[in-house]
Amino acid sequence: MTSSAIGVLYSRGRMSAPPDVPPGARRIPTAGGYSFWLVGAERAVLRDAYHTFLRLRWSASLALIAIALLLANVAFACVYMAVGGVEGAGHDSYFDMFSFSVQTMATIGYGVMHPVSKAAQIVMIVEAIFGVLVTALATGLVFTKFARATGRIAFTKNCVITRHEGQQTLIFRCGNQRSNVIVDAHVSVTAAFATVTAEGRPFYKMHDLKLVRERMSGLRRGWLVMHVIDETSPFHGKDGAALAKAECEIEVSLTGLDDVTMQTIHTLHQYGDKDIVFGHHFADTITPLPNGDLLLDLTKFDVLVPDARVSVAA
Repeated sequence: MTSSAIGVLYSRGRMSAPPDVPPGARRIPTAGGYSFWLVGAERAVLRDAYHTFLRLRWSASLALIAIALLLANVAFACVYMAVGGVEGAGHDSYFDMFSFSVQTMATIGYGVMHPVSKAAQIVMIVEAIFGVLVTALATGLVFTKFARATGRIAFTKNCVITRHEGQQTLIFRCGNQRSNVIVDAHVSVTAAFATVTAEGRPFYKMHDLKLVRERMSGLRRGWLVMHVIDETSPFHGKDGAALAKAECEIEVSLTGLDDVTMQTIHTLHQYGDKDIVFGHHFADTITPLPNGDLLLDLTKFDVLVPDARVSVAA
């Protein structure tokens, strides 16, 4: 399918479909306070089943496996009822046929019920093969989901534009919520602005922001990510109204190596123009104690302070 066959409608801050969205449009939520409504895209349910399963919550994943096994046993029980020939099962007892199907698929085999006709034996062979394949598939999916490395990275609710070291600076804070260390953490920040080309066509222009520090050898707790707003910055000369008019979006990507699992972890976060606060800075989370120790107060992680007295601690 070519890109021209796919239509994407942009809807800021909407939970229900706008009036101009065609029927059957699929909503794709984002972290930036808006949604994409996808029209004309082919639904590849079976081809994307693996990725869909991994993205489900644990409760939904386990429930899906349980329902699939239940439905499979219901189907095989119906086949056993149709062909008969199961010794030890009650006459026309669907529950006994269901129990025999569960024993066959799970390779339990208590010995009370067993197939005596050729038709029942053929069904039993098919179910045994099906049970082995399903068990292996379910085991692999659960193990993959369990072993997949995920990061618990927190981002501040807002990013601020304040003066730091005498320069206007865009700042947000991120932190590692686990007790592990993210080795060689790397952050990249991209800003998008709605513009109009010389031909009069709307175009979302992407800018890679130059950061004061884009790498950290080991991310244990907090990190102030800063972008100096100089003449080359896309934020230069823009206030809150200009950012809102340009539908400014900031997308953050953070990657690193988990020192426990030794796997690469990554996370994405987005800020919209409404999340950018001018004239404030983040409250200090580190306080020196009289004995020389340091107190890390994570309750101040999202706290903003007006710029009457600026004090930014990395």
